[in-house]
Amino acid sequence: MAAKLRKGDTVLVLAGKDKGAQGTIISVDPKAGKAVVEGVNMAVRHTRQSQTTQGGRVPKAMPIQLSNLALIDKDGKATRVGFRMEGDKKVRFAKTTGDVIDA
Repeated sequence: MAAKLRKGDTVLVLAGKDKGAQGTIISVDPKAGKAVVEGVNMAVRHTRQSQTTQGGRVPKAMPIQLSNLALIDKDGKATRVGFRMEGDKKVRFAKTTGDVIDA
């Protein structure tokens, strides 16, 4: 299946403890169907002190299901993603506006 959400996309969280939050996708794991979004689904990880880093409680963004994310279009609204052919190239487009997401 083609990737509807990619690294660098701005998304809205539709469900879960961070519902309504917006962020940028840092990484996507298509096999697990999850993505890590900046500032969303934060968990505290305890790290041991080393010679290079200070130890303590470090907040870390954890993966969230792709089905709980919606792409934000140029109007700032959540939209679904579709695919279409423009010439000989397959492009993603926003279903709400019909605009191409990545040129």
